[in-house]
Amino acid sequence: MAHSFVQTMTTPDLQSDPWQWWRSQMPVTQKWAYLDHAAVGPLSNPAAVALQTYADQAAHEGDTVWPQWAARLDDLRTRFAQLLQAERDEICLIPNTSTGINLVAEGFPWQPGDNLIVPDGEFPSNLYPWQNQQSRGVQVRVVPRRDGRVVVDDLIAQIDDSTRIIALSWVGYASGFRADLESLVARAHESDVLVFVDAIQGLGIFDLDLRKIDVDFLAADGHKWLLGPEGMGVAMIRKRHLQTLRCGNVGWNSVRNTFNYDQPRLDLRQSAVRFEPGSANMSGAAALDASLQLFSAVREAHGPDAIADRVLGLVQEMADRLGEIGIQTRMDAQPEHRSGIVTFDVPGREPATVRQHLIDQGCVVSCRGGGIRTGVHAYNNSSDLQQLVAAVASVR
Repeated sequence: MAHSFVQTMTTPDLQSDPWQWWRSQMPVTQKWAYLDHAAVGPLSNPAAVALQTYADQAAHEGDTVWPQWAARLDDLRTRFAQLLQAERDEICLIPNTSTGINLVAEGFPWQPGDNLIVPDGEFPSNLYPWQNQQSRGVQVRVVPRRDGRVVVDDLIAQIDDSTRIIALSWVGYASGFRADLESLVARAHESDVLVFVDAIQGLGIFDLDLRKIDVDFLAADGHKWLLGPEGMGVAMIRKRHLQTLRCGNVGWNSVRNTFNYDQPRLDLRQSAVRFEPGSANMSGAAALDASLQLFSAVREAHGPDAIADRVLGLVQEMADRLGEIGIQTRMDAQPEHRSGIVTFDVPGREPATVRQHLIDQGCVVSCRGGGIRTGVHAYNNSSDLQQLVAAVASVR
C-alpha cells in the first residue's frame, strides 16, 4: 500500500487517547460542534491534504503521475476489503450509493412475477431503483416498520416462492434503528432469497464482518461517517453473483486487457471492478483512502468495536443530558439496535426553526423524521454535547 499518514503521527497519542488524537485530525472542531454526520460529514485533515496534493500534482505534473493515482485506487479497494472482511475481487469503487443500488436493481435477471421486499421508511435511494423494476413486471413489497423498527420476522413473513431480494438499510437514516443483519441474512438465505444492504449510515462506525454475515450485495458512500468527499463510495458484490448481474454500463476499464485500445475485445474482468467502466474519481479516491486510515489506525490499536463503543457511549450521554432539560430522544431501548443517529423534538417549536437556532449557536444538525436529527461521531466529545444541550435549552 501507499505511504500511510498514520506513520507520521505521534503514536503514543493514538494509544493513550485515540479520540482526542482523532479530534486533532478534524479541522471542523475549531469552529463547530459538528453533529450532522448522517447528512454530509466534514473532511478529515488527511482527506483535505490528499485533495490538495492531488490538485497540485494534476496542475504541475499532469498524467506523468497517473500510475501513482491508479495504484491508490487499488489501495482503496484493498482497504475497503479489509474493513468489510470481504475478498478484494468483490469490491468496486462507485460515485455514490445510488449507483451501487442500481448495479443490482438494473443488473439482476428479473422475470415477470418476481417480487422484492423493502422496509417502509427507506431513504429514496433504496426505494426508487427497486420501484423502477415494476415496468419489468416486478412487484415491490413495502413492509411497515414498528415504531421505526425493522422487524426481521415481518420481512421474512412476506417471502414467497417468487421473492428474489430483500433490500434494506443497515441503519435507518431518520430513525437511527440498526437492523439485525445476521439474523435477516441467515433466514433469508434459508428461503433462497438474496439480501442487499445500504450500509451508508453504519459503515466505519460499526463492525461488519462479511465472513460471518453473508450479505449478497452492499453499497455505501464515503461522504458521511467515513469523512471523505462526495462522489466516492464502495459496492460489494459476492463473487458467486458476479455472473448473475448483467454489466449494463461497460467501458474501457470493464475488461481484462484494459489498455488494449487497438484490438478491443469485450472480455469482462473476473472481479467487481468490471462495474467501474471508465476513468475514476482520482481525487476522491485519494481523499477517502487517506480518511479511512484514521479508522484503520483506531481499529488496529483498540479493536474492531472501539469506534462503535465510543459512539454509543456519546449517544447515551447526549440522551441523558437532553433528558435533564426535559427533551426526550427517540432511541431504541436495545443498545444493539442503536446507532450514531438520534432524533428529538423541542415541544412547540418547528424543527427548521430549532435547527437554525442551533446552527447560530455553533451546533450543526439536520431536520429528518419530523424532528431534529443528530449524527454523533467518535471524535465528538462531551464539550460538543454540552454545547448542543445549552443551545437546545436556550431555544425554548
